[in-house]
Order: sequence, then structure tokens, then C-alpha cells
Amino acid sequence: MAIPFAELNKINPSSIIELFELELTVGLHIASGNPQNLPTVYRFHAGANLNNFGEVIFQSNSYQRVAVQIEGFEKKSTGVLTRPVITFSNLGGIVQNPATAQIITMTDFLQSVNQVTPHNDLIDAKITRKMPLASALDNANFSSGTNPFGTPSADRLRDEIFVIHRKANENRQTVQFELTAAHDLENRLVPQRVVTRDLFPAVGTFV
Repeated sequence: MAIPFAELNKINPSSIIELFELELTVGLHIASGNPQNLPTVYRFHAGANLNNFGEVIFQSNSYQRVAVQIEGFEKKSTGVLTRPVITFSNLGGIVQNPATAQIITMTDFLQSVNQVTPHNDLIDAKITRKMPLASALDNANFSSGTNPFGTPSADRLRDEIFVIHRKANENRQTVQFELTAAHDLENRLVPQRVVTRDLFPAVGTFV
């Protein structure tokens, strides 16, 4: 992945598209062995760009339209790490099983997860925020069969990866989750790679 600096520096750069991926773990969020053959990765877009009310296709993957918003991305050089929140509409719109194409609410989605792990509420599921430019979208998104903004590519802004820390709120209208950075978890050792003398001869040496 390369950040498209040349495109971003244009006077009129193409729009930045916001896409989301929700990655579940078999045995935690999906029954062991995945007997229903459910997807482990769900892809969404909020439909806020390009007036697209259907699916968005990026790198041959389809992102279904779901009313979703994520906020709280302040970048800080000091203090505690920020914890963004992601809010899903709870009025339906999620296709949990492509085989049946049944549309369910986020509450129904959580209930199926909690049947596997009681009271889990998608804790420890991974959220990836992808931000390609409109020029990077697949040609299949356009009725002409050609991307009018440029040649499709893998160029996009850097992915932002988070883990669901807790369910912050749930009501009839919305379900909101608090996210944490992938490395900002309790009982997580940093660095995760073991440092040995073969890689760093001075390890364990005191002056």
C-alpha cells in the first residue's frame, strides 16, 4: 500500500472514501467450526460519498451500505491514547448470512454473537477503517464500466486498526461501541516479538 501523495497534492484531489471491515473470531464470535459457514469479515460503507446507496466495490470486495459513523480520531503526542467510538444504526441493514440475504439489526447481530459467548457483545472483534480515494475504486462501481476519477489502484490512506473494547450504548435507534488501538489492550506485552542476543547482542547487559 502506498499513500497517494501526488493525488492528494492536486488542487482538486478525488474524494476520500470511508470503508469499514469488522473481523470476527471463530470460537469467540462465531460457533466453533463455523457450522453455518458465516463470513468472518463483514464489510461496510456509510453511503456518505459519491451518493452511493448500494454496495461499493474496492479491490474486488463488496462493502454493503450500513448507516455507520465513527468519530474521535484526535492524534495526541502525549497523554492517554484516544478511544474512538463507532455507532451503527439499529434499524436494520446488516446482511449476516449472504446465503439467505436476510437483513437484520445490530441487536439481532449481537444476539447471535452472545449465543456463542454470553455477554460478549463483539468485544475483541477487529475494526479496520480503510480510506481509499475515489480514483482507487473498482471500475464495476460505475455504470460506464470505467472509473472517471482515475485508474483503480491499491493506493489509499493508511489503514486504522482498532479492537472493540466494550459496548457503550444500545437502544432502538443505535448501537455504539468504544474502540481501542490494537496495541492498547490490558495484559498485552510490547514488543510482542522476543528480543534475543542473536538480534541484539547488548540485550541483558548493564553498564
